[in-house]
Amino acid sequence: MQVVEIRRYPVKSMLGEAVAAVDAGARGLDGDRLWAVRDPDGKFGSGKNTRRFRRMPGLFGLRAFMAGRTPVVELPDGRRFAADDPEGHRAVGAVLGRDVTLAPEAAVPHHDEGPVSIITTAGLRRLTERSGGEPDGKGIDPLRFRANLLLDVPGTGFPEDGWPGRLLRVGPHAVLRVVRPLTRCVMIDMAQDGACERNDLLKLLADEHALTFGVVAAVEHPGRITVGDACSPD
Repeated sequence: MQVVEIRRYPVKSMLGEAVAAVDAGARGLDGDRLWAVRDPDGKFGSGKNTRRFRRMPGLFGLRAFMAGRTPVVELPDGRRFAADDPEGHRAVGAVLGRDVTLAPEAAVPHHDEGPVSIITTAGLRRLTERSGGEPDGKGIDPLRFRANLLLDVPGTGFPEDGWPGRLLRVGPHAVLRVVRPLTRCVMIDMAQDGACERNDLLKLLADEHALTFGVVAAVEHPGRITVGDACSPD
């Protein structure tokens, strides 16, 4: 079992970036969900409505990546702004059709479920078998799940269902503690980053897998995680 993809999302609910290596610490992967789009009433932009978050259509048209300690946001027309640039806030607001600012994380983490999200190739194969895959004939796109780590696991099924409560050693130093299955929402059916809109995946997971896919983990021991790292649950 090994890490085949690492992704982080510097601004919550925007498109993110694939990286070859990243440091994992107490709050998760360095730079992940570090900033968020904020309405004047204090709610943060998301793909869904909750007590803290507000659905803001258009966020998936924006991409964020880390540049130093502050994310850079790329607009659909290719313009780029630092996340702390007021001119960029106005430009993002124009795309979203509302007044917004971009705000760094404060006392409450921007993560929905926990610091590190993990999915497996075995789980993706099972979803592909049950759903028929993507319209282009390929397997279910892992980008739909906005996971931090994609682990290559042989076969098909949900091996990660047996990981909660166990430690997952990743590479020579990082140790993750798997907390629980990751509950999914309508975002997995939304069009994003080349994956087309659909209306069946959430229903499939609700019917066959208790609305969960993948797991969420906390960082038990910090360390650098690199694509190609071997990993094993204890």
